Amino acid sequence: MEISESIRKLSTKYDLERKRYRFSRSPLSIVGLVIAVGSIVLALAAPYVSPYPQHAGLITNFKDRFLPPSLQYAFGTDEMGRDVLSRTIFGFQYSLMMAAVVLSLVIPPGVILGLIAGYYRGTWVDTLVMRIADIFIAVPPLALALSIAAVLTPSVFNAMMAVSLMWWPWYARLTYNTASALRNEYFVQASEVMGTSTFHTIFGEILPCCLGPILTKITLDVGWVILLGSALSFVGLGAQPPTPDLGTMVAGGGMFMPDYWWISMFPALAICIIILGFNLLGDGIRDMFVEEAK
Repeated sequence: MEISESIRKLSTKYDLERKRYRFSRSPLSIVGLVIAVGSIVLALAAPYVSPYPQHAGLITNFKDRFLPPSLQYAFGTDEMGRDVLSRTIFGFQYSLMMAAVVLSLVIPPGVILGLIAGYYRGTWVDTLVMRIADIFIAVPPLALALSIAAVLTPSVFNAMMAVSLMWWPWYARLTYNTASALRNEYFVQASEVMGTSTFHTIFGEILPCCLGPILTKITLDVGWVILLGSALSFVGLGAQPPTPDLGTMVAGGGMFMPDYWWISMFPALAICIIILGFNLLGDGIRDMFVEEAK
């Protein structure tokens, strides 16, 4: 038993090292990791790293309104005289918070339903779960989120709920495709022959093999959720002023274009950078789980 356990630990260590090596081979993946970690650090430390943290709230400073980028205000000021850089940094908080809440709400039900439907492929369970998922997938995500958000009172919380209600079927579909492909593999059949419970077979044998695609999609979806949340805020169905949401800031500065371009441009660039960083990170995680060509 001790020899077997040692071999298992060495195999796990070798597998982790191999995955780390694959990730480190891509400079773009490292760039994505740096951007993603930097975004999270900025969001968590926003009250401490922002030049003017009080500008994230309801404050007016008309004496300094519409100032262009300078040494005092690196990103300039908006129509209320608030520092755009400080509000952009606080905007990272709301964007990443939306991504974290939405994904934490949609991943468990989506993955669980996909696993169950994939394991019972060809039965009424499969038909029921996947047809409901297909109904949601058939409607464009942005259109469905706008419809749900329009019925609710515009707020950050309701925007999260609107995005969450239409996002789970994508995880159900992804997990279903992987689980149904693994359903008749020898290790699954061996687990069933040994008399293990259905719960162990699904979550102990099939789920670990689905983690690669799921983790890759989670990383990529961070950018998509942020983009969708910003779109809802842009049209007035998400975070409401004076909340320093990136989408709200882009929309608010749009009416002052092109004279005061910095009000919209810097929050828009922040959105692009966050999405780019998590997409690059997702590509690196995907490469970690792809077997090298023989």
